[in-house]
Amino acid sequence: MNNTVFFDLETKYLADEVGGWGNIHRMELAAAVTYSTADAAFRHFVEEQVADLVTELRQADLVVGFNVLRFDYTALQPYTNFPLQTLPTVDMLQDIYQRLGFRLSLDAVASATLGATKSADGVRAVQWYRQGEIDKVLAYCQRDVEVTRDVYNFGKRQGFVRYHDRRYRLRQVPVRW
Repeated sequence: MNNTVFFDLETKYLADEVGGWGNIHRMELAAAVTYSTADAAFRHFVEEQVADLVTELRQADLVVGFNVLRFDYTALQPYTNFPLQTLPTVDMLQDIYQRLGFRLSLDAVASATLGATKSADGVRAVQWYRQGEIDKVLAYCQRDVEVTRDVYNFGKRQGFVRYHDRRYRLRQVPVRW
């Protein structure tokens, strides 16, 4: 059985609080959520459970995320000696960027492709974390995983995902997931 694991994490700090986007490795894990196709289950992780998160990612046949190579793995790497970049991974943002030459947000792709949106943003997730509302952070992170999974599955079935250009025209970008 193929075990694809969809993955997203949220951090404790924002980029400007750690010296910019070149210091993602200093942002620290606040929460993470995975969805495994092997058992059709979501799993929630906080910093104290990071070893379990890394184990789940390592056991996956494929890890799927949106900006996972640049952001999620980089934020998670300080917690493990295992080189996360070596995991079999589909980074949907990287694939889209290679096709278009510019970056799109997960929300932009999801809304154009599925008519679905994210529930908040990373800044709000950091605020919730600081207010001790970890359940809200985990719910937000799970919604991102759901949206990521659904966009991936659409792209895999259809061979494309959608976005709106600057004039709000609906466009398609081919994908090979």
